[in-house]
Amino acid sequence: MNLSGIKRTSNGGLSCAEAGKLIVLPDNIYMSQPHKLSLAVQYASAGKNLPTRQQFRRWVRAALQRDLHCTLRVVDETEARQLNRDYRGKDYATNVLTFVYGDTTPLSGDIVICAPVVERESKEQDKALLTHYAHMTLHSVLHLQGYDHENEADAGRMEALETALMAKLGYPAPYVVNS
Repeated sequence: MNLSGIKRTSNGGLSCAEAGKLIVLPDNIYMSQPHKLSLAVQYASAGKNLPTRQQFRRWVRAALQRDLHCTLRVVDETEARQLNRDYRGKDYATNVLTFVYGDTTPLSGDIVICAPVVERESKEQDKALLTHYAHMTLHSVLHLQGYDHENEADAGRMEALETALMAKLGYPAPYVVNS
């Protein structure tokens, strides 16, 4: 497990030094998650080497901080572009879209992952395809739970948590581009 940059604080919490800043992570990041998960995985993509339902479930569960009812749909660029245009006003296919349906218990939402964009990004960033899928899945589950990256402080917290979760799952840090 690559835990470089993640340290235990004097009060027993965890911290991650990111770009010279100290970011405190949730105390339960390395504990098993007792949260309930209802996950439906849909494949609407002709993509090859797609993660299995079990892989998606493992990644979603790793990021859970509350009970979740979710549909995760893997799509091609046409559907991703249409959804991005309809719901965000942006006329291109993006890697991940996350839809939260109110403040419900359990939390309810949808995740849409665009297979061709994730595949293209993994090649451009010289990352293993499944590693990038794991990161995009964790990223989207954190969005469902209210994490965001609209400002530097929020982005730092979210990226530190993603980095710690990836390490927990045995993957390299997601924001380091291989060359």
